[in-house]
Amino acid sequence: MKNCNDVKNSWVGDQFEWRARTRGIGCWIAVGVAPILLLLSHAMAQKPSLHLIVLNKDANQLAIVDPAQRKVLATIATGEAPHEVAVSEDGRWAYVANYGGFGPDAKPGHTISVIDVVNRKETQTVDVAPLRRPHGIEYAEGEVWFTAELDRAIARWNPQTKKLDWLMGTGQGRTHMIFVTKDVSKIVTSNIESNTISVFEKGGEPTGWSVTVVAVGKGPEGGSLSPDEKEFWAANSGDGSVSIVDLATKKVTQTIAVGTQHSNRLKFTPDGRLVLVSDIGSGDVVVLDVASHKVVKRVHVGKNAEGVLMAPDGTVAYVAAAADDKVVIVDLKKLEVAGEIATGKGPDGMAWATF
Repeated sequence: MKNCNDVKNSWVGDQFEWRARTRGIGCWIAVGVAPILLLLSHAMAQKPSLHLIVLNKDANQLAIVDPAQRKVLATIATGEAPHEVAVSEDGRWAYVANYGGFGPDAKPGHTISVIDVVNRKETQTVDVAPLRRPHGIEYAEGEVWFTAELDRAIARWNPQTKKLDWLMGTGQGRTHMIFVTKDVSKIVTSNIESNTISVFEKGGEPTGWSVTVVAVGKGPEGGSLSPDEKEFWAANSGDGSVSIVDLATKKVTQTIAVGTQHSNRLKFTPDGRLVLVSDIGSGDVVVLDVASHKVVKRVHVGKNAEGVLMAPDGTVAYVAAAADDKVVIVDLKKLEVAGEIATGKGPDGMAWATF
């Protein structure tokens, strides 16, 4: 057998270079194993990982966060005052609803930012005018569904054709959030000023959709479909209650007093066992037991508790404390604060992206 000093070939790649320096059989094993180990390390490095997407609405930016390291990896400029975000199924694209500023001189937003989160850049600004104040936004069946709050409408934008291809009016004041079922057979909107939710159902009508308006509590702002999509729970910002709507009958089955000062968002845990309601007024997250419909805990997270996002494995929830410029991590087993991430100025809407 030749010794390793006689070996002339070397393996080079990605700034890695290995040359045989020793003698005997160990050399030949190393020559064969080194490339394999390097390829395995590359494969591990390229394995998709979960990233937290956070909108810093007061900074007009989207932050990409490593939730394990609890640090911001990158920030990307958006339009003015981004409030909500949706991510494509492949984790590549984030769609940001640019709501626009507040105040007497502020102009309503009328754009959606398309962000390539893998390459960390905005690739398109979609002008949805004359629609104004896009807010709630979801991605379903390859298209982007959003509310146009000032126009009492919901609309759909197709990323392939790059066109608005569907629009429906709600006839309700401040159509704020949108919730789309997995099969896109139902769409629910919260209508803050009309104290209602709208339930759209795909059917045989000339428009292809029917709509039922359901009166709930005062100022429904946040809300969520139950994991089985049989109920919709509306968080009523004006009277501190939660309305439970049966989506089969489209009627309120129960109203729960939760004692919030200004409910902002409502989210189910993935297992459907708990519901979390963020309260801008108190800075608390109110935790409800779904089976008993009772409040079981209040967890203080900071000033202006707003956006809520569940970890896919159901272990923790992420809650934006907007006035403290941080996202707070809530342990869903212990129901207590487990950490925080400084994400930027005025965090609110959040989503997951795997890439």
